[in-house]
Amino acid sequence: MTDASSSVPESTRSVWLSHIESLQAGVHSERGTELRRVADATRRVLHGMVMTDLDTDVLRDAAERLEVVAEAFDRSTTRSMYEGFGESANAGDPQGFFEHGPMLGRSNPLAPPIALSVVDDRTMRGVVTFASGYEGPPGCVHGGYIAAAFDDLLGATQSLSGMPGMTGRLSVDYRSPTPLHEELVFTGTFDGREGRKNFTSGTLHVGDRLCAEAQGLFISIDFGRLAEMEQARTDHREAGRTQPD
Repeated sequence: MTDASSSVPESTRSVWLSHIESLQAGVHSERGTELRRVADATRRVLHGMVMTDLDTDVLRDAAERLEVVAEAFDRSTTRSMYEGFGESANAGDPQGFFEHGPMLGRSNPLAPPIALSVVDDRTMRGVVTFASGYEGPPGCVHGGYIAAAFDDLLGATQSLSGMPGMTGRLSVDYRSPTPLHEELVFTGTFDGREGRKNFTSGTLHVGDRLCAEAQGLFISIDFGRLAEMEQARTDHREAGRTQPD
């Protein structure tokens, strides 16, 4: 494997590093702030439902109010979280995608979310607490969510190469149960490049205890292709809408 600095211009790596460092920064618009508020409130409902002992009347009232909110979103224009991502990523800005990502996204109610920080130019740290909705074994995080978290964390980590790509292979070794409702620390390391291949490794700890380890291989791509894929998907969707009954 080669060192990242030997194959990627330092200016390119610096741009990605700068943007990754800003992933957890505050949003810069009133709409973005409100979008995060909606996600936070929805997240509370999702996890509260898993363990709720509310009586039927309260649940009925909650359902009626939520249905009104859901109808507002049903009436909104459908868009993809990938919208604009191909262009922004090629320009060195992954912010739009990570804001809505399934594990990192502050504006995605399905995300825990994981709070990222850059340790150095080869290492990233992710801090997260998984709530009740992520339960697998009693009191523990489901292994599938741990794998998904590694995928997103190592995906962000390999971006430190300056030539990020898509997951080619991910392997996870589970070393001990991962508890719910406790602060967990993921660490991702960019290990090097070989052609278009980015190699990464990661660990998951609760305190000093190792819960899991992972190895990830990512294949560098032209992110403009994501924009093309999304456009093809949009065209297909629109064509379906115009078909006669």
